[in-house]
Amino acid sequence: MTFASLGLSEELVRAVTERGYTEPTPIQAQAIPVILKGGDLMGGAQTGTGKTAGFTLPLLQRLMEKPVTGKAPIRALVLTPTRELAAQVEESVRLYGKYLPLKSMMMFGGVNINPQIKQLHGRVDILVATPGRLLDHLQQKTVNLSQVEILVLDEADRMLDMGFIRDIKKVLAVLPKQRQNLLFSATFSDEIKLLADGLLTNPALIEVARRNQANELIEQRVYPVDRERKRELLTQLIKEHNWFQVLVFTRTKHGANRLAEQLDKDGIPAMAIHGNKSQAARTRALAEFKTAKLQVLVATDIAARGIDISELPHVVNFELPNVAEDYVHRIGRTGRAGSEGEASSLVCVDEHKLLRDIERLIKRDIPVVNVPGFDVDPRIKAEPILNGSNRGQGGRGQGQGRSQSAPRSGGGQARTGGAPRTGGAKPAGGAGRGSVPGAAQHRSGGRGR
Repeated sequence: MTFASLGLSEELVRAVTERGYTEPTPIQAQAIPVILKGGDLMGGAQTGTGKTAGFTLPLLQRLMEKPVTGKAPIRALVLTPTRELAAQVEESVRLYGKYLPLKSMMMFGGVNINPQIKQLHGRVDILVATPGRLLDHLQQKTVNLSQVEILVLDEADRMLDMGFIRDIKKVLAVLPKQRQNLLFSATFSDEIKLLADGLLTNPALIEVARRNQANELIEQRVYPVDRERKRELLTQLIKEHNWFQVLVFTRTKHGANRLAEQLDKDGIPAMAIHGNKSQAARTRALAEFKTAKLQVLVATDIAARGIDISELPHVVNFELPNVAEDYVHRIGRTGRAGSEGEASSLVCVDEHKLLRDIERLIKRDIPVVNVPGFDVDPRIKAEPILNGSNRGQGGRGQGQGRSQSAPRSGGGQARTGGAPRTGGAKPAGGAGRGSVPGAAQHRSGGRGR
């Protein structure tokens, strides 16, 4: 199958071909014909599936089928949960629409609103926005959405997780009743289904990956370690195996800052990215990480939402997430577009229950690797995870749950598993090489204001 066979115009096919893509991914092959016909769509797609091109390509074509001259109104609105994702979606619109006369704009918080107001005075056919900043413009009457023909809710599950449901409903209230609606979500919770029922009319349902299914190309492993020695073990693994482009997850912003500083002191170039960082700092960190100038990027779940790097070789869970589904989202940053990847988790006694929940979700045991010199001390007892963080790794607050299970790996005698791959993973400098078109996903900070 080719992009041309899906009914896309010569201009769009040429732009896609120039990006190095010749065959559509499953989500593109199924979604593009449905969207071109004008019907509503509910799409289930994990990260790395090419979802973004799956809706931007037919969206561009639909607008070109009814061209508007002069000062065109905003005809398509794409809502995303985060700033980084908004930037990536808008970039896809520009890249795939390079041979079309359509104009696009991204709109998010954390930056001065005045340049956005000025840009809205010109032609904007397609607006990609975060809900919070879009509401700011609506309240100031600086944006007009009365002629929107196509609405896209991208990563709807994340928008609900981040508390955007009321904002979304306020936006929906000012849109025309007659429009095409496209909703994409990695998971279909009851809340998502409720939102879809009120938004979509006889939608086509497309799911390209089973819910909570971990990519089989990702080599997963668990490293048992005492909580106070996690940073020491991480430093050794990175140096010993010459890991580059390592995305490390922590539970808290404070923990991300602290770990990045410690790794820097250990001689490993590292930066933290989270919602409290300025947009300029986040953009710089992402740019340096994508080009492999920065060896390690430490991120919270929310902040990592906008990270889209083809062939990202390493994801490390410095701390396991409290919600098992987030593990699947985290490790989905690697093993994309047919590339292999490694997902390593540093697990202390406090996190054994979280690990069991993850293994139950993905329906497999994750191999355990014991590193010499890091045997687990059986005398250390599990402690509650406070405010999303282990004691000694940042964060204070009310306990969010206890993990009091018996140690899985007393004295370091854990289940046996595959030994870590040795030899240096070569730096993956080419950010565009081998990537799925438009596969722009995952979490980044702030409420978009």
